[in-house]
Amino acid sequence: MQKKIYFILSSAFLLIAFLFFALMYSPLFSHPGEYASVIDSSKFVKVEKPIFKYGIKVNGMEVMESYVKRNQRFTELLEGSYVAPEVLRQLSLITKSTFDFRRVTASKKYTLIHQPDSSKTAVALVYEPSEAEYVIFYLKDSLKIEGHQREITTVEKSITGIIETSLYETIDNMNISRELTNKFVDVFGWQVDFQHLQKGDRFKMIYEENQIEGKPFDIGRILGIYFEHSGRGYYAFPFDQGEGIDYFDEDGKSLRKALLKYPIEFTRISSRYSLRRFHPVARVYRAHLGTDFAATKGTPIRSVGDGVVLEARYTANNGNYVTIRHNGTYTTGYLHMSKIASGIFAGTHIKQGQTIGFVGSTGLATGPHLCYRFWRNGVQVDALRVELPPSKPVQKENWQQFIEKVNVLAIQLQAIAFPDEPIVASR
Repeated sequence: MQKKIYFILSSAFLLIAFLFFALMYSPLFSHPGEYASVIDSSKFVKVEKPIFKYGIKVNGMEVMESYVKRNQRFTELLEGSYVAPEVLRQLSLITKSTFDFRRVTASKKYTLIHQPDSSKTAVALVYEPSEAEYVIFYLKDSLKIEGHQREITTVEKSITGIIETSLYETIDNMNISRELTNKFVDVFGWQVDFQHLQKGDRFKMIYEENQIEGKPFDIGRILGIYFEHSGRGYYAFPFDQGEGIDYFDEDGKSLRKALLKYPIEFTRISSRYSLRRFHPVARVYRAHLGTDFAATKGTPIRSVGDGVVLEARYTANNGNYVTIRHNGTYTTGYLHMSKIASGIFAGTHIKQGQTIGFVGSTGLATGPHLCYRFWRNGVQVDALRVELPPSKPVQKENWQQFIEKVNVLAIQLQAIAFPDEPIVASR
């Protein structure tokens, strides 16, 4: 029996050894270097990775990016490239409903894509009216126009700061746009004198930032503010009672008045309302019944409230100016504009915050600024000291919903540490 087993095991071992050597030297297996001479690397084809801009494949194309110059016409953006006469003819026939060429304004970005031939044959021109939108003009064979909107995502953010010099400089040092400062000031405009902030005043704020491709685009809503000024705390909470977002304090009182306090983005007041002021041009003492806001030429000027334009014209003293009647009690005036906004003339209905002109130095003025005038019942008064009726408070039927929202936002604000305080970890 043992011999039989030994014979079986020996036979199995010999069979395994035979199969191993047979396979090793079989043509099914190759050895290093055996077939190296057969492969010809010159036969490989390199696959080029496609590159797209604005959805257009630009491999092998020339792409030129630039910005519209002042008074530059749309067709001038195509200079240096070839566009077929038929396409140029089609461009000249575009209706305003398809594309209004008046939208092509200075400093806006455009991109010209053309072929690398001797004529630089244009493939497409892309014009960007804003960071959020762009218009593609396909020019190669026949004209085709496409409008596109970039995807905007909203991110909730919070900041906190301590005033050293001004609110603007404090927020600006955080690399946040002045748009947030302006929204902040509009919320507390009638509660706080932002021209006389104290060193050490501090704030916490929760807000929305709109982003495109992960980069800040603009500021959305302010979701909550706590502001300490001269040792007193102020809260602001947004709430909609069915007529749009308004801001209220913790007791449900509206922070908004019938009119905005500032007719321009938050800036320095260069001269206040005064019954006796030395006029820098006339060189005499006279009453200055307005408030001067120092600003660079071209800064947009906004209407402080809804109303109807009474005058929009030029005079030697006022320069380009606009006056607006808001109701039977209040009228406002805006003087020394570099130009009056398009579409603004006597009889025009205006919405609060609408741009009505731009800062300049026309008329009797030494430099660019806005002189803001305010009338109550036909008498000029100090626009920054006038007592205006507040908007309606939170209604009883909305109170429970308001309090629930305030409680959540107040906890969020309390969890944000001031720069001079230790951070409290939230659970």
